[in-house]
Amino acid sequence: MRKILTAITLIICCANMVGAQQKVPVFVSGTEGHKSYRIPAIVSLGNGDLLAFCEGRVNGSGDFGDINIVMKRSKDKGKTWTALSTIVDADDLQAGNPAPVVDRTDPAFPGGRVFLFYNTGNNHEGELRKGNGLREVWYKTSADGGLTWSEAVNITAETHRPNQPKINPAYQFKEDWRAYANTPGHAFQFFSGKYKGRMYVAANHSAGNPQPRSMDYKAHGFYTDDHGKTFHLSEVVNMPGGNESTAADLGHNKLMMNSRNQEGSVRARIVAISSNGGQSWDTAYFDRTLIDPVNEGSLLRIGTKKGKAVLAFCNAADVKRRDNLTLRISKDDGRTWTKNIVVDRSPESSKGDFTAYSDIVKISKHKIGVLYERDGYKQIVFSIIKW
Repeated sequence: MRKILTAITLIICCANMVGAQQKVPVFVSGTEGHKSYRIPAIVSLGNGDLLAFCEGRVNGSGDFGDINIVMKRSKDKGKTWTALSTIVDADDLQAGNPAPVVDRTDPAFPGGRVFLFYNTGNNHEGELRKGNGLREVWYKTSADGGLTWSEAVNITAETHRPNQPKINPAYQFKEDWRAYANTPGHAFQFFSGKYKGRMYVAANHSAGNPQPRSMDYKAHGFYTDDHGKTFHLSEVVNMPGGNESTAADLGHNKLMMNSRNQEGSVRARIVAISSNGGQSWDTAYFDRTLIDPVNEGSLLRIGTKKGKAVLAFCNAADVKRRDNLTLRISKDDGRTWTKNIVVDRSPESSKGDFTAYSDIVKISKHKIGVLYERDGYKQIVFSIIKW
C-alpha cells in the first residue's frame, strides 16, 4: 500500500512539474523595474536561442507614458530565461510595438542579423487621431544575437505619411496619417522566390479626422529589399477598421496579412492576400472562422505540404472578451483551419481579460512556442504546444 501511495505521489508531483513547465513566466508585472509588461514578440536565432521582447511600462499599465522595449533570452527552448535587458529607452516617452525579425540572407552577416523595428510616440493614441502628436518608426540591429545593438535608425519618412511639416519638412504628405503602429509581434523574411530576402513588417494607421466606429483605421505594410538601406510602403488594405496586423509568406511570391477589425461589428479577423510580396492586395475579406474580440493575433508560416503553406495562427478565440487563447493550424494557405488547440483559458470564476496578446515561434517540426499575456496582464508567459 505504501508503494502504491508513493507512486501516486510521484505521478502527482510529475504532473505538477509538467504543468509548471507549460507556462513559464518570462515577464512578471511589478518586477525588474516595470509596473507592467505588455505586447510580446519572439524570434528564434540560428543556434536555437529564443529572444523574447515586450513593452516594459515603468509606471503603470497604460498604453502611453514611460515605456521601454525590453528583452530576455532562452538557451533551452524556453525552460529558463535570462534577466531583463533594456533595448530601447526613450526617456519618459513611449517606445513600443517591438517587431523583431532575423535577416538570414545578407552576405555581409553570414551569421544572421537581428532587426528590431519599433515605434516611438509623444501623445496618447486618441490625441494622435485628432492630429495632436506624432508616432515615428525606427529600427535597431544586432549582429551578435542580441548581445549588443546598433544605434537607432529613424525610417519614419519612408514608412509613414504624417502631415507634420512643423516637426519635420519630410513629414508632409497628402495622406495625413496620424495614429501608427507596427504589428504587434514578429516581422518576417521571404526565403524563396522573386522576393527572397525581403523583410516585411505589417502595420496600421489612422487617416484624417477620427471617424465613428474607428473607420479611420486601415492596415498596410512596409518592407526592405536591401537589408535595411531603403524602405517602401505597401498599398493600403481597403478594409476600414483594419488595425493591429501580422503577416506571413505563402510561397509562390504570395503574402497573407491578418488584421484586427477595430470597427468591431464583425468579430472576426480581416485577411488580405498579395501576389507580389505584399506590395499590393488582390483581395481582402473577413475570415469568420478566426473569431476575435477586437484584439491582436499572430500568424506564422511553419512549413509546406503539397505545395501549400502550412500556417499557424494564435489569438483570443472569443467574441466577447480576451480569453480562450487558441492555436490554429492550416495546411492549405489559410483557406481552412483544421487543427484547433486551446493554449490557455480562464477558470470559470474569472471575469475580464485573461489571455490577450500573443506571438508564436517555430520550435521544431511539430512544436510551436507561444509567448502570451496571461491572468489580466499580470505576466507574460511562454508555453510550447505540440500540434
